[in-house]
Amino acid sequence: MDVAPPFFEWANWPAPPGVRGGSTRRRGLGASQPPFDTLNLGGHRSADGDAGERVLANRVALREPLGLPSAPLWLRQVHGTAVFDADTGAVDGTSLPSDGGEPEADAAVTRRDGVVLAVLHADCLPVLLCSDDGAVLGAAHAGWRGLAAGVVEATIDAMRVRGERVIAWLGPAAGPANYEIGEEVRAAFVDGDAGAAAAFVATRPGHWRVDLFALARRRLARLGVARVHGGGRCTIGEPHAFFSHRRDARTGRLASLIWRDI
Repeated sequence: MDVAPPFFEWANWPAPPGVRGGSTRRRGLGASQPPFDTLNLGGHRSADGDAGERVLANRVALREPLGLPSAPLWLRQVHGTAVFDADTGAVDGTSLPSDGGEPEADAAVTRRDGVVLAVLHADCLPVLLCSDDGAVLGAAHAGWRGLAAGVVEATIDAMRVRGERVIAWLGPAAGPANYEIGEEVRAAFVDGDAGAAAAFVATRPGHWRVDLFALARRRLARLGVARVHGGGRCTIGEPHAFFSHRRDARTGRLASLIWRDI
């Protein structure tokens, strides 16, 4: 594995030759000012208060030090399950107008060399996926809503590869020691899968700490995905390294990227 620049962590997984991926850190590159310092890659419409031109400059600045073969394909994420096929330009099989806008989806897949898939996150779980021959790649933004609704399942379905042939990497997300949720979140998982209760630890009446990594592994296992790596970095508990919406409210966004070299 190449030495990572200070703003990036390579995924530690046995990906096939030529497949590369990982997640950004909040500093080491970029021009955003506090509380978005410094490598904020999201909110380029200034919805969170960071200047749009700085976010766009940050996105451009990723390419050279990471050796990206093309600009990342950014999504307009809505905590859903729609999957963008970067090769056909369709979301869930429906073609989009070629107006240059970001597709509304929470996951993407590709079979082409040099296409860089990207998902933004700041506590939600990024899931990078590839087939064991490297022929098809996927990336999913799996917050609790998307994870419960089936975004990981939808992504692997769009990859058109059996789960037994998929390798997965779980990037930094809100970790089980710090991520407290209420009854709505627990019910979203446990009502349809009683075994998911093992991922929740009661804290106070009506509240639990939740292990998103364990829930994702459970979902992946049900699809036949046994090779699952990562899942140990907590965005809430590592303020020096990661943005966290739960911790800071107004904050930037990290990006997890996957591509196959040309």
